[in-house]
Amino acid sequence: MGITGGPRHGTVIRNRRSKHASRIYFTCTLLLLVFTPRVDSSWWYIGALGARVICDNIPGLVNKQRQLCQRHPDLMQSIGDGAKEWIRECQHQFRQHRWNCSTLERDHTVFGRVMLRSSREAAFVYAISSAGVVYAITKACSQGELKICGCDGQKRGRAGDEKGDFDWGGCSDNINYGIKFAKDFVDARERMVKDARALMNLHNNRCGRMAVKRFMKLECKCHGVSGSCAVRTCWLAMSDFRRTGDYLRKKYNTAIEVTMNQDGTGFTVADKDFKGSTKNELVYVENSPDYCLTDRTAGSLGTAGRVCDKSSRGPDSCEVMCCGRGYDTMRVQRVTKCECKFKWCCAVECQDCEDTVDVHTCKPHKRPDWLDLT
Repeated sequence: MGITGGPRHGTVIRNRRSKHASRIYFTCTLLLLVFTPRVDSSWWYIGALGARVICDNIPGLVNKQRQLCQRHPDLMQSIGDGAKEWIRECQHQFRQHRWNCSTLERDHTVFGRVMLRSSREAAFVYAISSAGVVYAITKACSQGELKICGCDGQKRGRAGDEKGDFDWGGCSDNINYGIKFAKDFVDARERMVKDARALMNLHNNRCGRMAVKRFMKLECKCHGVSGSCAVRTCWLAMSDFRRTGDYLRKKYNTAIEVTMNQDGTGFTVADKDFKGSTKNELVYVENSPDYCLTDRTAGSLGTAGRVCDKSSRGPDSCEVMCCGRGYDTMRVQRVTKCECKFKWCCAVECQDCEDTVDVHTCKPHKRPDWLDLT
């Protein structure tokens, strides 16, 4: 009995220690889950899936989005194609800036932790992505790619503009359907919570949708003897998506800092002297990081190795892009087309010309000397 009693006592002590350690581990894990910011997957990832859109396998969809996906799988393909376009547009608009709308490969959040901050950049991304869905769905409707929608059937009969009367004809882009579906699909996640970030996202989503509608244009075809334009047939068409991108880029520059009001139903502008309306403006809650250095917590990739323009005075200048760290210069050979001649008929023949150019890239951040001694 005495021999077997020792081990039993030791086992009890070890079990108690094990349970205590497990309790501490569980508590620490719980605290990490509560206080560590969560980077959610996003419907933006649909663009990376291409033709492999299967509703149950798309990360980041909330229930309503998944239901819409299952009901309209063909629309998801259009949204995926649209995602590629608005991401390209975002990268075009910020190509000369420290934050250049970089995406992370095979990352379900697409942009990583940079979207955790309620910044100007987040405001722009939500607006341009919402606009991209409107554009993609409306375009697919007009091209007959979707079963549920087609051209705008309300544009019928006669109408007029500053040039005179015309007949509605052709295929007017069904922008109202594109806006409605984008609102239902894109806003679904934000409507599940009521906090400052959700309100900010909903506001900027709407700005993006309205930006596409703002640039609808009237296109007409003339009918008459010798093109006299005695009779016109007209239709409404979306402008090139670049116009929406340019417009939202300007709104990014003038974005307004806001705070949520006390009842949680809207915003208060941080600048008490602001007298205008925020209805058509991008809004943000937090200031942006400077994006100079790699910072995994903030999602900043830094600017080390980025190409800069030595002669520029804008955001792509070496002084601004490199954050005062300096830059390296490398001489490279570049081949361009030159001495082009038109050859009858019907081609253009060019020579390949080689020249030497200087390429400037930002230096990496220099570690303090004392870090190398530790």
